Amino acid sequence: MNTSFVLSFSAKDKPGIVELLSNTISCNGGNWLESAMSHLAGRFVGIVVVDIATDKKTNLSSAINALASTDLLISFEIIDHQQLDDDIEYQSLEIELTGHDRTGIVNEISSVLAKHGANVEDLSTELVSGSMSAELLFKADIHVSIKQGADLDDLQEAIEAIADDLMVDIRTD
Repeated sequence: MNTSFVLSFSAKDKPGIVELLSNTISCNGGNWLESAMSHLAGRFVGIVVVDIATDKKTNLSSAINALASTDLLISFEIIDHQQLDDDIEYQSLEIELTGHDRTGIVNEISSVLAKHGANVEDLSTELVSGSMSAELLFKADIHVSIKQGADLDDLQEAIEAIADDLMVDIRTD
């Protein structure tokens, strides 16, 4: 029987972080399944899903805890493999947003998504310089799952209502 962990980490960015993590996982019998990593604000941060035989999880946990001495901030938790309600059919959407940046924009967008029953599966945001000006623009790429038959026009209108300048593109997968 196997156990899956989600590892979250943050470290001052430098070469060798991925090698250190992957070596620790591999040498302790873990299998690296999925990951997402990024350089943010001078830090290298990420999440990794690891699968391991249940009888080896204590050794892996100890080895991961020992990484704290390398200035790697790390936490991990056992995954509960519950998924969305199997009796309901979901569709995947990709939502691309571009607009002027301001405080609270992610909160407003996530509130609209939650009110429409959209489950955020992946969210990437960035600030970019506008092509016609040096003004910073907020860009987001959001992948969500939403109940089949949900009113996508209503969702788009609700997102667009957040700001006059917010451009919204919603595509089904």
